[in-house]
Amino acid sequence: QHFPFFPFEGPSEWYKSYPIAQGNRQSPIDIVPAKAVYDPNLKPLNISYESCTSLNISNNGHSVMVEFEDADDKTAISGGPFENPFRLKQLHFHWGTKPSQGSEHTVDGKPFPSELHLVHWNARKYATFGEAAAAPDGLAVIGVFLEIGNEHANMNRLTDAFYMVKFKGTKAQFRSFNPKCLLPLSLDYWTYPGSLTTPPLNESVTWIVLKEPIGISEKQLEKFRTLLFTSEEDQRIQMVNNFRPPQPLRGRVVRASFKA
Repeated sequence: QHFPFFPFEGPSEWYKSYPIAQGNRQSPIDIVPAKAVYDPNLKPLNISYESCTSLNISNNGHSVMVEFEDADDKTAISGGPFENPFRLKQLHFHWGTKPSQGSEHTVDGKPFPSELHLVHWNARKYATFGEAAAAPDGLAVIGVFLEIGNEHANMNRLTDAFYMVKFKGTKAQFRSFNPKCLLPLSLDYWTYPGSLTTPPLNESVTWIVLKEPIGISEKQLEKFRTLLFTSEEDQRIQMVNNFRPPQPLRGRVVRASFKA
């Protein structure tokens, strides 16, 4: 199935094929901390990635992705705004050509160089990931900002595998990677009702955006830019700026798990 992805047909054109692109709960958004509402009823986020079961790493033509075995609730998140546990399905990244852009969410209008997304689904309520992805309470995505700093030791295992998935449509085995190693120390978060940020843009995501970024070196970020939007037989187009810009809030309230 061909989606009109970057860089061929930009996000500004997506509404022609996916009218929901102009819907009321689209993502990402600009998070304005001063306007976020502290909600004392929000529980702490409980992330249990103990028995982590990564399967493969792939280039799907718009990002680099690691997929996980999701047959049970062992690798899941709970707490936070959720009644049910949500199982980890995949993680992927968004990044820019330069450190001044790359993330999808912004904070007070400021983008980060990159953003990690951990995608989970509500397996208590829905039979398959596909069914969950079409339901308003089907998905939960944790967003983690990346900022330029010291080398992130645990990120090397990922970036060292990128040479195997340089081209669109390539996949390689990638076992026993635990994404817990990519999370910041603090799990303080903002949450709001939103959508997938790539077509089909379903409004099925409860977003959990962590306040604390993780650090990554410029050299590590450069590795992301060695990936390509294109297949081996195509003219090479560097995979960069694979982010959707912030969308209108349309009356949504961003809740904070912490007092500002």
